[in-house]
Amino acid sequence: MVGIVTVRQATAIDAIADAYTDRLAELDPLAATEMGIPGHDHQMTDLSPEGHAELARLSRETLARLATAEPADDVDTVTVAAMTDRLQLALDLHEAGEFEGQLNVIASPLQALRDVLDLMPTATTDDWANIAARVSKVPWAVHGYIESLRSAARRGLVPAALQVQEGIKQAAELADPSSSFFVTFLAGATPDGSPAEGALANDLAMAGRKAAQAYGELVAFLGDELAGQAPADDAVGRDRYALWSREFVGDAVDLDETYEWGLEELARMTAEQERIMAEIAGPGATMADAVAALEADPSRRLHGKEALQRWMQQTADAAIAALDGVHFGLAEPLKTIECMIAPTENGGIYYTGPSDDFSRPGRMWWSVPPGVTEFSTWREKTTVYHEGVPGHHLQIAQAVLNREQLNSWRRLVSWSSGHGEGWALYSERLMEEFGFMDDPGDRLGLVDGQRMRATRVVLDIGVHCRKPAPAQWGGGTWDAEKAWECFKANVNMDEAFLRFELNRYLGWPGQAPSYKIGQRLWEGYRARSEAAARAAGEEFSLKDFHTRALNLGSVPLAVFPKALGLEP
Repeated sequence: MVGIVTVRQATAIDAIADAYTDRLAELDPLAATEMGIPGHDHQMTDLSPEGHAELARLSRETLARLATAEPADDVDTVTVAAMTDRLQLALDLHEAGEFEGQLNVIASPLQALRDVLDLMPTATTDDWANIAARVSKVPWAVHGYIESLRSAARRGLVPAALQVQEGIKQAAELADPSSSFFVTFLAGATPDGSPAEGALANDLAMAGRKAAQAYGELVAFLGDELAGQAPADDAVGRDRYALWSREFVGDAVDLDETYEWGLEELARMTAEQERIMAEIAGPGATMADAVAALEADPSRRLHGKEALQRWMQQTADAAIAALDGVHFGLAEPLKTIECMIAPTENGGIYYTGPSDDFSRPGRMWWSVPPGVTEFSTWREKTTVYHEGVPGHHLQIAQAVLNREQLNSWRRLVSWSSGHGEGWALYSERLMEEFGFMDDPGDRLGLVDGQRMRATRVVLDIGVHCRKPAPAQWGGGTWDAEKAWECFKANVNMDEAFLRFELNRYLGWPGQAPSYKIGQRLWEGYRARSEAAARAAGEEFSLKDFHTRALNLGSVPLAVFPKALGLEP
């Protein structure tokens, strides 16, 4: 069953990992809040070059301690391998200047300073005092961020012009004193159920105004200084791409072979989708025909955000009830997930893990774009399984829960997109295997998402590594324009969503392919485990395989086979 089996005695290596986690929380309070580590919600991360240097120093010191420590058991062996992999790669990225130069449309300091507020508790006066204290430090953080972008620019690392221009738009929204989230969110403070008063109200109002002003300074810097240095070319080049690919996948992959596999996978997903389209709307049906047939069914439509939130929650709860005791054994804290409509409106759907003590449960968030009021269940059932159970919620919450086996770094810090997003994408297919996606509409949504992920492998590697484009997408070398035409042809989504997604890939190299690459590796490890069981004359238990894998926490995929016992 997925749960705690035995209590393990903490070791010297656990102490090193725990000390690293404690110090990381001190140096990066934004990450501490995300990980659910208490005591840092009033603090702010130093985003300046000096702040990055402190994090690098922590990595070096920890690597030195790990190098002289002797593993006491197999758990220690995995910890040392995983921490060494992640910390050394973090140093490589730091020394290359990559952390200082981060600016993109979805996951850079520009967004992090605002997004962390979604995770902070808001029930009490003390909670809002923490928010006021943190937001009051946003100007300091923004100034440090600007200095880091300048430092990276001096090394020739300037984000592409597209990312700078989109960053200006996002920063301008947060700089508007009449509508900035910093201003409106803090103005709506209701500690203990009543509007904030007195000194707290003044602190909140001042912090919100100052944060908005700081974002105005960021707008000016991006427009007046950085934009003039930004290259028009979106490609980061093979060397930089390989580094980021290792970071996100959690392992080094053959980029040329993976690109060719992506093309093959895209063709396979397209053929599978065409078969389902014919099942829905008859032989020769187009995607438009299938969508029209599905959209005409009122049982597949949701009207309004409240209906969406209720359906998400009902679907997630039903999956937990159906899977528990059959395909997984869920400990009690894992049976709760909160499905939320996010305060942001960028179209993203994502999961945030529980706090260390589970006082903040795992949550699935849906960021609904402005004006969108109609939703299709056939498109999104697979998304709920991806973000909830057996996807991210089961994976991440189980690691947080497993404190009897894993140190705090393994439970709260360790994460690679290839392992995490690969598991979530694998989980979507798992639900099909378990019989939860027999409805052809739900399967069309599943395969449509898989087709999009395969397209991302092709476009991301193609553009950033300047690969030759197939003739059907214009020939020559991949660029943003060819990627746009390919993306539109292969992904059945609103154009605004498609544009945001492509902008994300262009500015976040290596991240988007890690989902499909990770799924490929997960499926491979399962097949190898099954083959090993047969070779040993044993019956393969899928439930046991999942239990063993999830109880490891999120380890880099370079380490995963050994942790599973597939390699000596």
